[in-house]
Formats: sequence, structure tokens, C-alpha cells
Amino acid sequence: MNILNPLVIIAVPATLLLGGLPQANWANRHPVAMRVLVTGLAMASFVLSMIASLNLAFFGPQDFIFASFSNPLPISFGVYFDSLTAIMLLLVSFIGCIISRYSQRYLDGEPTQGRFMKWISFTLGAVLLMIVSNNLVMFTVAWMLTSLALHQLLTHYRNRPSGMLAARKKFLYSRIGDSLLIAALVLTFKEFGTFEYSEIFRVAKMLASQEASISWSVSSIGALYVLGAMTKSAQFPFHSWLPDTMETPTPVSALMHAGIINAGGFLVIRLSPLVSLSHLALDFLALVGAFTALFGSIVMLTQTSIKRSLAYSTIAQMGFMMLQCGLGAFSAAVLHIVAHSLYKAHAFLSTGSVLDAAARLELTPLRRLSMERDQVRSLSNLMIAATFAIGIHLAMSGLSGSHAIEKSGQLILGMIMILALTQLLWNALDSRQSTVILSSLTAAVMVSASYFAAFSLFDYLLTTSVSHTHVSLSLWDKLIVAVVAIGFLGTFAVQVGGGRLRGSPILKILYVHASNGFYIDIVANKFTARFPKRFAPVK
Repeated sequence: MNILNPLVIIAVPATLLLGGLPQANWANRHPVAMRVLVTGLAMASFVLSMIASLNLAFFGPQDFIFASFSNPLPISFGVYFDSLTAIMLLLVSFIGCIISRYSQRYLDGEPTQGRFMKWISFTLGAVLLMIVSNNLVMFTVAWMLTSLALHQLLTHYRNRPSGMLAARKKFLYSRIGDSLLIAALVLTFKEFGTFEYSEIFRVAKMLASQEASISWSVSSIGALYVLGAMTKSAQFPFHSWLPDTMETPTPVSALMHAGIINAGGFLVIRLSPLVSLSHLALDFLALVGAFTALFGSIVMLTQTSIKRSLAYSTIAQMGFMMLQCGLGAFSAAVLHIVAHSLYKAHAFLSTGSVLDAAARLELTPLRRLSMERDQVRSLSNLMIAATFAIGIHLAMSGLSGSHAIEKSGQLILGMIMILALTQLLWNALDSRQSTVILSSLTAAVMVSASYFAAFSLFDYLLTTSVSHTHVSLSLWDKLIVAVVAIGFLGTFAVQVGGGRLRGSPILKILYVHASNGFYIDIVANKFTARFPKRFAPVK
């Protein structure tokens, strides 16, 4: 086997981990050197990711071991590189490049910029190491390193009590996730006798063909991995730390929402051949993901802070992604991760510009009158817009050869797409301007076509990287899908229903509770306050 590409692959995280080696005091005294070093390492990491991904076409998937140890346990150090690894490697290294460059300007002149750049580099390196790991032990070590490094970024402004409390809360939830992951590792080794991905996947595929032989311990392993993933991806009830970390520097928010928050989803997708063996794990994942998606969507609409609104948007998106995994649509979940990460990184890094532009929009009496009139929307135009949206979506589905009814994850995502297209076309029809209507129709067709093209591409690229076992929907799964559909339709109705619907006394009461996150964070804060501050160290 050619060793050149494995060396390139392991060099991707190694370069950024090197940027985290300088001492914090030295880094603070040499901020210019740290800016140049970390930005250069991030760019080198992205270039190496592109080279490794191109080599995938020539060398194919690789499971390469650099070193192995037999005592006290059989553990190895190597890389596992397939199309899933390549996609995530390119995504995280690209976002790392953008964030490192943005941090140069954002923190320019601050006395602790050097330390900040040090931990940004180390955090990115730990995430990339987690992606290329070839076994569960290596993955778990990288998982913990990511959490510890992120904690240093969350506590960058140590004079902000609310920010420090949020960091402690995240630290506590991460330790719960670590415990669940370690318990899953112990059971995995007991059941499979190895930590290596390739061996575990081989046995899992064999068990999948003999469903009757799947033991309760295998189902328990899948459930533990799912629970561990929930703590990392801000699933209910482990979500409240994410909106509370808004006092951290904006680059950290972008890194969390566009990269680190995906770790839980990546764990489930990476281990999809194993997790798919556990119907218990999939059903629980679908249930929690569905509830988290609806919860985050409702609370997001009530937030007055743009960063908190984006945080709850991320919670909702991660819930939706976990729902897709629970329904067996792993390829769609990867597409969701990529699209959401790129969008959310841009959203956080441009929040300042958005707020500045909004401040320049003067709400004149004429503009207020126009907004009041806009609340009374044409229901006939809504029906026309919905008809066109459904027609466009079905037409693109047919042209792409995609059978949405057979793929539950795609079915729900398609419903969300139809709602978005309906809103777009409804606004255009209400404008009564032919050019606006025509351009909106064109945009709707292009968006729908792009989605199906991207889904088909990811489904093809991930043919051998994720589980494609058809998950038959049980009555329980169908109930979850129905509740999710009704919930999103209800949320859509509230959004577009105008002042009459939003003025409902019941919705006013709901708005007050939703704007406070249904008080989950209060319970979480009391739980966190019981642990001493030394429980979450700061360096």
C-alpha cells in the first residue's frame, strides 16, 4: 500500500495541532507571529485536504496503521480515509481557513489574541484528528481533546460570569458524553473484540444480514453511542449551553455552530453500520431529533438577539439532522451537515454587517403602514404558491429519479423544501409584479433542482461509506414523522398567518414561554451551579 497518501492525511490535523503547542504567555507576547503561524497552518491543512481527497480517486479508500500496540489492549494509530472522511475533512479545513483569517481582524489589538489563536488552531486540529481516526480509541481521544480545547475558547473572556457559567455547563455535558462514549467502547470491545472500524463494520454487515442473531448488547452499544452523540450536538435536554455561549468571540461561535456541533452527527454517521443494527437506538434518535427540531424552531422565532436566534436555529437543524439519521437517511444527513455548516459559518461571521445594515433602515410611518398592510395576505395566492411549490418539487424528484416516499428522511426534508418554496412564491405573487414572479419561479426551480442534484451526488459518493440498509418504518416511526410534519406546518402557519393569528391569546402566552426557552436553561444552570468551579479548569 502506498504510504504517501496516509502521510498526507495525517498531516492535515497534525499541522493545526502544532499551532497549539506554544505556551499561552509566549503566544500573547507574539500575536503577529501567532496570526501568521495559525493562518498559514490552516491554509496548509486545507491544501493537504484537497490533495488527499484527489488521491482518493486514485488509491481508493484506505485503512492505514502507522503503529499498533497489543498491551494492555490492542490499540493502533492510523487513518481511515473514505468519501465520508474526505467530505468532512474538506468542510472543516475550509471553515478553519475562513475562521483563522477572520480572527486576525476580529481580535486585532487584544492582549490575549495570541492565546486565542493557539486554541483555535488546536481545536481545529483535534476535530480533524477525530475525522481521520481509524479506530474508536483514537476517535474518543480526539473527541475529548476537542472538548477540552473548546473549553479554553469559551472561557476566553474570564471576567464575564454568564459566559463562564455557560462554559462550565458545556464542560459538564461533555463529561457526561465522554462517560457514555467510554461505556460504549467497553461494550464494543467485549462484543467485537476490536476497536478498529474496518473489523467492526465487517462484523456489523454480517450481523445485518442475520437480523435474528442481533443481541441485546449490540442494541445497547448503538443506544450508548446515540446518547453520547446527543450531548455533543446540543440535543434536548443537553442544548441549553449553546445559546448561553454567545458572549464568546464570534469566531468561536462560528467554529462551534459550523464545525464542532457536527461531531455528534459525524459519530452516528461514521458508525452507521453499527448503529443501524439497533432499532432501539434509531427510534430514540428519531424521537429526540424530532422534538429538538420542533423545540428549536419555535424558540428561534421568539428571540430578539440575532446570535441567540442563530443558536436555536442550529439546535433545530441538528435535531433535524439527527431525525434523518434515526430514519436511516444517512446520506441526506451528511448533505444537511455540509449545507448547514457553510450557511451558519457565513451567518455568524456576518452578523455585525447585518446588524449595521438593519440599524440604517429607518422605520418611517409610511413603512409601518406598509408592514401593517402586508399582514393581510392573499389566501388565494397562498394556495397557488403551494400548488406550484409541490409541482416543482415533484417534477424535480421525478427528473432526478429520486423516490422520496421510499426515503423517509428525504420525505421530511422535501416537506420543508416545499414550505420554503411556498413562502418564496407567495411573496412574489403578492407583489403583483411579473418580473418578480418570473424570477421567483426560476429561483424555486433552481433551488429544488440543486437540492436533488446534491442529494444524488452525496448518495453516490457515500455508497460504501455509510449504511444504506433500508429502514422499514414502524408504526412508531410513522407517528414521529406525522408529528414532525404537523409541527412544522403549524409553525409555518404561525409565521405566515398574519397579525390575526399571531394575536391569539394562546399564542401570546406561548410566545412568552418560548422566548424564555421554556425555562430549561434555568434548571440546567441550577444543576451546573452545584459543581465547583475547579471542575472546569481554565488555562
